[in-house]
Amino acid sequence: MAAVASRGRRRAVSEINMVPFIDVMLVLLIIFMVTAPLITPGVINVPSAGQSSKAPDKRVDVQIDAEGKLSLAGEIKREGLSDKQAVAAIKEALAANPELPVMIAADSELRYQQVMNMMKALREAGVQRVGLAVK
Repeated sequence: MAAVASRGRRRAVSEINMVPFIDVMLVLLIIFMVTAPLITPGVINVPSAGQSSKAPDKRVDVQIDAEGKLSLAGEIKREGLSDKQAVAAIKEALAANPELPVMIAADSELRYQQVMNMMKALREAGVQRVGLAVK
C-alpha cells in the first residue's frame, strides 16, 4: 500500500487501482473483435409438419380466411359464420359423434392470436380432438 505523508503522519491510500482492470478489458475487447468475424452462424433446422398415416374419414374443417371470416367444411358445410356460430354448429355435430376431430386451417396472413382464440373456444366447447391443418 502506498502511504501519503502529511505533516509527519503517514496514512494509507484507500483507492482502487483501475489500470489492471482496463488492461484486461482492452485485451478481451481485442480478442472478441478478432474472433467475431471468424465464427460461422449455425444452421437452424426448423421442423416441418408431416402427414399422418391416414386422415380421419369424418371431420370438421374450420377455415379462416385473411379477413377472419369463418367457414365450415367436411361433416358440416356453412359459410360466413362468426366464432360463436361456428362453435355452436360444431357442438351440434359433437352431440352425434363426441370423437369427431376438428381441423383448423387459417390463412397465412391471419394473426395467430385469432387461431389461438378459435382453439380455446373449441376446447371450452368440449372438443377433444383439435388439430391445425398445414400446407
